[in-house]
Amino acid sequence: MKRAATRTRATRERAVIAALRRPTQRRFQVDESLEELAGLVTAAGGTVVGRITQDRAAPAPGLFFGRGKIDEIGQAAREASAVLFVSDDPLSPIQERNISQVLGIKVIDRTALILDIFAQRARTSEGKLQVELAQLTYLLPRLVGQWSHLERLGGGIGTRGPGETQLESDRRAIRRKVMQIRRQLDSVQVHRRLQRQGRRRAGVPVVALVGYTNAGKTTLLNRLAGSQLTAADQLFVTLDPAARLVEPEGGRRFVLTDTVGFIRKLPHELVAAFRATLEELADADVLLHVVDASHPAIDDHMKAVDDLLGELGVADRPTILALNKVDRLETDPAVLAARRDAIAVSAADGTGIGSLLAAIERALPPVGNLTLRIPHGEGASLALCYERGRVLSRRDTPGHVELDVDLPVELLGALGRYRVIESGPAAGMVD
Repeated sequence: MKRAATRTRATRERAVIAALRRPTQRRFQVDESLEELAGLVTAAGGTVVGRITQDRAAPAPGLFFGRGKIDEIGQAAREASAVLFVSDDPLSPIQERNISQVLGIKVIDRTALILDIFAQRARTSEGKLQVELAQLTYLLPRLVGQWSHLERLGGGIGTRGPGETQLESDRRAIRRKVMQIRRQLDSVQVHRRLQRQGRRRAGVPVVALVGYTNAGKTTLLNRLAGSQLTAADQLFVTLDPAARLVEPEGGRRFVLTDTVGFIRKLPHELVAAFRATLEELADADVLLHVVDASHPAIDDHMKAVDDLLGELGVADRPTILALNKVDRLETDPAVLAARRDAIAVSAADGTGIGSLLAAIERALPPVGNLTLRIPHGEGASLALCYERGRVLSRRDTPGHVELDVDLPVELLGALGRYRVIESGPAAGMVD
C-alpha cells in the first residue's frame, strides 16, 4: 500500500504558478487568487513547487510577464524539476506559445486548468458534453500553435501548404463537432424544460442552491433532503446537476437543486457550455446562496457569485443567504449573520437548519389556506391534497373528509369546488 501511494505521488505533475498584480489590485487579493490557483492545481492532480508574483502596470504583449520575470520562472522551474507552468491570468494563444518556447515546458492558464478539472470529474453524459463543448471552444483559436512544429522544417515551398491544409481540416472538424454537441445540448435543454413544466404542474416549488465552489452546497443538500450525494472538501466536486425532494416536518415540501459551483475568473467558455444547466436558476422560486463563512475571502466569493447571477439574469430572484461552516468559526456566528442579514448554519453538524427551513418556508410562493369537504368517492382529489399540498388537519364524517390544507395557488381552481365557505355544521360549498 505504501509503495502504491508513493508511486501516485511521484506521478503528480510538478508546477510553478504565477500571477500579475496591477496597480489597482491589493496584494492580499492577488495572494488569495494565487492560493486558489494552487488548490486548483492540486484538484487537477498536480503539485505546486513554486509561486511567483510580478507587479506590472500592464501585461507584456508577447510574454504577458516581463522577460526578466519569465527567466525567473524558468529558473524556478528547473530548480524544482517542474514540467508545468500555470498562469493565474488568461493567456492569448500567442503568449502561451511564446512562454512555452522560452521555458521549454508545458504552459497553460487558469481557464485550461479549470477545464481539465471539469473533464476529469464530469460523470453524466450531459456533463461530459458540456465540458467537451467548452474545451473545443477554448481550443479552436489555439490550433495555430499546435502546428508550429512545421516552422522547424525551414518554411518555404513544400511546407506551407500541407500545414495550412491540415490546420483548416482540424478547424472544420472541430466546428462540426461543436455544432453536433450544441444540437445534443439543445435536446437536453428541451428535456429540462419539460421537467420544469412537470414540476410546475405538480405545484412543487423549486429552491436552487448557488454558491462559490467548495462552499458546502452538496453537504447542505444531503442534510436537508436526507440524500447521500458525493461531497468533499475540494474544489468542483459537483459538476452534474442534482435535484432532491425536501419534506420538512410540518412545512411545505420543495425540490432542492444543486449544480456546479462558481469561482472567480470562471471561464466564459464554461458559462456558455453550462447554460442549459444554469437555466435551472431562472425557473427557481427561491435561490439559496451558500457561503463558506470560515473562508477569509468571503466577500470576494459572494461578489463573484452575485456577478454571475447578474450575468445570467437571475439577480432579482428571491434569495436567502446561508453562512455555512459556522462550526469552524472562532467568533460568534450570530453576529456575522446579523451583519449580513443571513442565517448561520452548519451542514456538517446541523446547526441552524431549523431556522433555514423556516426562512425557506417564508420565501416560497404563497399558498391558499382552505377548508375542503371532499366526498368519500373522490379519492383522487383527496390524494392530490396530500401529494401537492400540506394537510393541517383532517376530520372524517359519514359522507365526506374535511381537510384544513395549504395548497399551491395553481391548484385552487381544480379543488375549489370542495371549498367550505364557512366553517360549522351549516357550511356551504362553492359550486
